[in-house]
Amino acid sequence: MSAAEKKGSVGQDRVRIDGPLKVTGTAPYAFEQPAHNPAYLFPLTSTIAKGKIRSIDDSAARALPGVLEVLTHENAPNLLAKTDTELYILQNRDVHYFGEYIGAVIAETQEIARHAAGLVRVEYDAEEEDTRFRAGHPERYNPVKINTGVPADSKQGDVDRGLAEAALVVDEVYTTPYEHHNPMEMHSVIAEWDKEKLDGVLGVLGERPHLRIHDASQGVSYARLMLLPLLGLLPQQVEINSPYVGGAFGSKGIPHAQVMLTILAAKLLPGRPVKYMLTRQQMFRSVGHRLTTHQRFRLGAAEDGTLTTITHDVQQSTSRLKQFAEQTVNSTRHLYAAPHRETSTRMVPLDIGPATFMRAPGEFPGMFAQETAMDELAVKLGLDPIELRLRNQPETDPESGKPHSSHYLKECLQEGARLFGWEKRHAQPRARQEGEWLYGMGVASATYPKQMTPPTKASVAFKGGKYHVGIAAADMGTGAWTILSQIAADALQVPEEQVVLQIGHTDLPLAYLAGGSTGTYNWGSAVMVAAVNFRSRYGQTPAEGDEAEGGAHFPDEAKKYALDAYGAHFAEVKVSRVTGEVRVTRMLGVYDGGRIINPRTANSQFIGGMTMGISAALHEESYLDSRPGYGHVVNSDFAGYHIAANADAPQVEARWIEHPDPMFGPTGAKGIGEIGIVGVPAAIGNAIYNATGKRLRGLPFTPDKLVE
Repeated sequence: MSAAEKKGSVGQDRVRIDGPLKVTGTAPYAFEQPAHNPAYLFPLTSTIAKGKIRSIDDSAARALPGVLEVLTHENAPNLLAKTDTELYILQNRDVHYFGEYIGAVIAETQEIARHAAGLVRVEYDAEEEDTRFRAGHPERYNPVKINTGVPADSKQGDVDRGLAEAALVVDEVYTTPYEHHNPMEMHSVIAEWDKEKLDGVLGVLGERPHLRIHDASQGVSYARLMLLPLLGLLPQQVEINSPYVGGAFGSKGIPHAQVMLTILAAKLLPGRPVKYMLTRQQMFRSVGHRLTTHQRFRLGAAEDGTLTTITHDVQQSTSRLKQFAEQTVNSTRHLYAAPHRETSTRMVPLDIGPATFMRAPGEFPGMFAQETAMDELAVKLGLDPIELRLRNQPETDPESGKPHSSHYLKECLQEGARLFGWEKRHAQPRARQEGEWLYGMGVASATYPKQMTPPTKASVAFKGGKYHVGIAAADMGTGAWTILSQIAADALQVPEEQVVLQIGHTDLPLAYLAGGSTGTYNWGSAVMVAAVNFRSRYGQTPAEGDEAEGGAHFPDEAKKYALDAYGAHFAEVKVSRVTGEVRVTRMLGVYDGGRIINPRTANSQFIGGMTMGISAALHEESYLDSRPGYGHVVNSDFAGYHIAANADAPQVEARWIEHPDPMFGPTGAKGIGEIGIVGVPAAIGNAIYNATGKRLRGLPFTPDKLVE
């Protein structure tokens, strides 16, 4: 679509509304929100991986000037319902993992709190722990359902027969490590209980407790829903504010234990706000991670490359405290056609902290295995990897049999090949060498599904000559501030300057969290419906104070279709024959993401996903010390946990094939937050094979695996 054909705000290049605030340091993040006379918290954390607390001696800490309180299981306020085991803290002496919160010191300054925490002496009755992930773990189990709510196992046809009849078979194991999110803004929270309401007599019509929280959150509505049953409070008694979030990648999708720790601490000091920001090292302990996987992937194919069999058997880690069963097999069930298919998921329970969402949870590790196996099959067949993928595109969804609402993977692969210069690729490994460097190209498909979301609402109110649009959405740097304003302007048929957007507060209409690439089509739909309702009720000349609400709407017909976004990743690498170093020299992603609301913010999302994929492919791995008596991540800072720098991503480009999909809702957008990352490591690994002839089946691709 040309610029001349685009009308209104949607589809136009717009600078981010919050950009100037962020680059000038004036966007208030959670820890920077106004708080009168705050106290500061520093946590006490366990130094064993499993056992019970025998005793806590906090006398030295309490004697330190400036210390206000020491919180432990002995004086912690009671929690009501154990609806979330990760948040149900300080209610007993049990220790479940190394680094678990077992208390906190609250003091007049951060420095005093941290110093005093070091004076607290804790004795334990340690128990034998198990923190070592391994395939075939004797306690591995079937979770029955994975995170998306679908069965952990699936089966169609007869895979044994399919493999026996196949002309060629790939049967390999692929592994992915623990990873940690590390957004720029560490998790932060301020909690304050209203003293007068907390101390007041609680009667049927009396004053009720009130809790105010400033949190770094991907979804304040969802966070409140999770906290309420534990605290025994009603929605109107809890207020959460999070207008700006400095990166998240899933780690701030749900509240973690540090939120509850600060809430409990603040309850001991009613009327005084308590502030806590995690250190970088603490980010590796108690706010989640990407789980580690062991994946056996088998492909059977006829001599012409037509797939006859696909099997994907996953074993992945989980915390004994709280299960997190990623949908690692999901893409395998939907991307390619084959008559014989089988997937399975088994969880390995360990004495470690709970995992959580990390950009494209499940699809990211699963696509690494699938797209690497497809490349291995192409090599065995002597067939171009793109041609192999094109020959196995399904006419309907392989799992459900439903037609696709839209499916432009073929166009992504073909357009990407043209733009990337795929015709210059040498089929034979090690064919291009310049000095010590071996060059190669690789490709991988990408797919990400539409997620089912709970009800989401938005409001429109006319105040002071402007349209105030409210929704409890979140912007972690994705551009939601900007694109929701664009959507609202077009829906109301007014210039963007007349729209005042409000997000990130529980006083606003309830919204699903920012996750699963749902934000644009979910929040945008609610905003559009609210705008239509407003115009239907008040016309083009509303009066001061006129207001209307609306909820996200998706057509009933959408249930008849398989709903997915698609993409293709192309990578060129060079590998040193001397050191084994890998450098990504070029990367291109071409995407089928439905309607693109704002090309600038969309491009940022795509290249951000690819850069994060490069980081995972070349560097990221959290080393868990699983020796007896330990159980902690040893490289828990940026000196040991390497992430991609500018030099690692010199030329990363994104293009898209824009076909609005009405089955995703009135915006026509499919969601783009995850599709940019899912196939990246496979494309890079396939390029490394093309360069060197060495097949790497475990992330990350570090020099020690390639040095000659």
